[in-house]
Amino acid sequence: MLGKFITMAKKKSISQLDLITFYMDYVLMHDHEPKSVYAFAKDNNFEESKFYEFFGSFEALEQSIFKVFFDNTHATLEKSEDYKTFDAKNKLLSFYFTFFENLTANRSYVVHSLKGNKNSMKSLKTLSHLKKSFNNYIEHLGINTIDLQQEQLEKIQNRGLKESAWFQLLITMKFWLDDTSPSFEKTDIFIEKSVKASFDLIDTTPLKSIIDFGKFLFKERIHTN
Repeated sequence: MLGKFITMAKKKSISQLDLITFYMDYVLMHDHEPKSVYAFAKDNNFEESKFYEFFGSFEALEQSIFKVFFDNTHATLEKSEDYKTFDAKNKLLSFYFTFFENLTANRSYVVHSLKGNKNSMKSLKTLSHLKKSFNNYIEHLGINTIDLQQEQLEKIQNRGLKESAWFQLLITMKFWLDDTSPSFEKTDIFIEKSVKASFDLIDTTPLKSIIDFGKFLFKERIHTN
């Protein structure tokens, strides 16, 4: 009889990853987010205040999930000695393959979060933390661009590079969401071809040759005159 009056002790040690795991499990089991933080905490036997040590809302938690996928990807790559020797194109290819392995391991949640959400603006907001981390990754990847020797133009060029890389990642995620091939092999092919094409487009070698040739002609014209 006494057992009726004994309440379970609340979990004292709750990590950010615990909360994310609880949340993803809840969403997949119920097909919607918890009704409140209080109910979510009660269902998972921890103090409500623990939630707010990490997140201000469920929306903030959702945004952090895709950043965790990025962080796991980046941590895996940084452990590889081979990865450190790759050029920018092969580093980005490695990122894509590892990132989509992470997405595939959590496909049910990703599909629910992105494909199940008809509001595209909300989906983009959910990916906002991922975008920030990915843009920072692209910025430090060491992609060769044209030396414009003008700070404002360099900023525009770098911003355009990051935005086009982000758009490419979004397009790849959309392709993966719709991919029904075994082991998502079509997505693998898509990644290889799209990354190669994007690097071919920004390959500065031919353009540098044209610029050098233009400079030569300009100098020759001056000398002739």
